[in-house]
Amino acid sequence: MDKLVERFLRYVSFDTQSDGAISHCPSTEGQRVLAKQLYQELLALELTDVTLDDNGYISAKLPANVEHAVPAIGFIAHMDTAPDASGKNVQPQIIENYQGGEIALGGSGEVLSPAQYPDLNALHGQSLITTDGTTLLGADNKAGIAEIITAVAYLKANPNIKHGDICIGFTPDEEIGRGANLFDVEKFSAEWAYTIDGGPVGELEYENFNATTATVICHGVNVHPGTAKDKMINAMNIAAQFQLLMPMQQTPETTEGYEGFYHLKSMLPSVARTELSYILRDFDRQQLQERKAFMQQKVDELNSQLSKGHVELELTDSYFNMREMVEPHPHIIELAKQAMLECGVQPNIKPIRGGTDGARLSFMGLPCPNIFTGGYNFHGIHEFISIDGMQQAVQVIVKLAENTAKNAQ
Repeated sequence: MDKLVERFLRYVSFDTQSDGAISHCPSTEGQRVLAKQLYQELLALELTDVTLDDNGYISAKLPANVEHAVPAIGFIAHMDTAPDASGKNVQPQIIENYQGGEIALGGSGEVLSPAQYPDLNALHGQSLITTDGTTLLGADNKAGIAEIITAVAYLKANPNIKHGDICIGFTPDEEIGRGANLFDVEKFSAEWAYTIDGGPVGELEYENFNATTATVICHGVNVHPGTAKDKMINAMNIAAQFQLLMPMQQTPETTEGYEGFYHLKSMLPSVARTELSYILRDFDRQQLQERKAFMQQKVDELNSQLSKGHVELELTDSYFNMREMVEPHPHIIELAKQAMLECGVQPNIKPIRGGTDGARLSFMGLPCPNIFTGGYNFHGIHEFISIDGMQQAVQVIVKLAENTAKNAQ
């Protein structure tokens, strides 16, 4: 446990933002640099089957220390950080024994305020790691990496704790939706796994959004504005008309819990061609189909109204709700719940309003729920994590390994 924070602070010093505009894997060199560092650490721990492949995927195994048959279980985390905020030159600060109130983030002028982030009110007396207000922290998901390695090191140093094979996997490019693309499930050899990639203490998730990307392409005609009368067709105006047809009360900023949404994520505007990029999300696959049908209906309606110009719609499914792949294996969830309870953690089972490597891996034959890291406010400069929460995540991982072996007797 004593090296947990040290590991975490070392890992966040690596700039590992992924880049969706790059097609090769990993998408950024910084991920490969961190992968090489982790590879050496796993070798130094004398784990077996330590590999780092050409695409930046790391795997390793802590062999079983029992003679009876125990299912091999896995723990997985991703190495990249989100493109949403800078991950370069991260300067963490540690707030020991937090007693409430605002936390100044370095000299940036930014603060963490309980008024904006009420979760802080439950963390009095805990030690927190924050940013300096200029970058993200990288707890998503370098906390998961530090917690997994610390737990495995603890198990190795305490052979009196009996366990089966423990498989470890660290993936690149999760934040751009490609973390599971080249994951070798067969080689990983676990019967099931857990991503350590969640938020506050107690989170246990085995449901996530069904996800579709929608691209709306508006075609116009560009003519010099001085001679444009009755000739120009401004694609940006068509795009504006389309956006006004979308339900404004079904967006990320107006929904929560199990509510799905339409989200206009970005646009590439020009007079001749404007492209709108949406993401569609819903926990129910049929309702996602209905969202796709709704968008097609609005495209058709707009095309019927336009005398000039036209609109196209491209739909691409991204991932599906892991629940349908995890629920047939209820013991996976029960083991995690029991481990938390034995570590003094109250399980908080909730849906993920997003996706994880675990969702994709579950459909690849590796059932893979998600477990907390102790972090908050991911993907931005107000990201922070509780050291106490990180320690509890390590304890839960250790207890999961121990209880899996006990249940197999």
